[in-house]
Amino acid sequence: MSLRAQREVVVREHMESENRHEFDVTLRTFAHPRYELIATGEVYDGEEAVRGYYAATRAAFPDQRNVVHVIHHADDAVIVEFDLLGTHRGPLRGIPPTGRAFTCRMVALFLFDDELIVCERVYFDAATILRQLGIGP
Repeated sequence: MSLRAQREVVVREHMESENRHEFDVTLRTFAHPRYELIATGEVYDGEEAVRGYYAATRAAFPDQRNVVHVIHHADDAVIVEFDLLGTHRGPLRGIPPTGRAFTCRMVALFLFDDELIVCERVYFDAATILRQLGIGP
């Protein structure tokens, strides 16, 4: 299997395991766990920080999931266009749950060192999510 094909398998397993909330599987797709959320400036670096991110986001959005639309390949990355969906059922940064759902188109750059991910850098419009939850302009 080519390196490109191996990386796509890793990314698909990463995203599908997030949907199943099997975060031990997700963490195994990383050489070093790291998320960079560009819209908010948040960085979760290392296993403990990433596990905290999973716990906080799934407490707020227990049905959070992604739907992949397109996968692109670059020399050292896999680029994924996807929708993120969820329903606000728990507190979000001190904001009580609204019970409202959101759908937001996003782009994630999965940066690689050989066959494993070293960073998931996610680009999205935070205002789109906040507006749909009824807590933004």
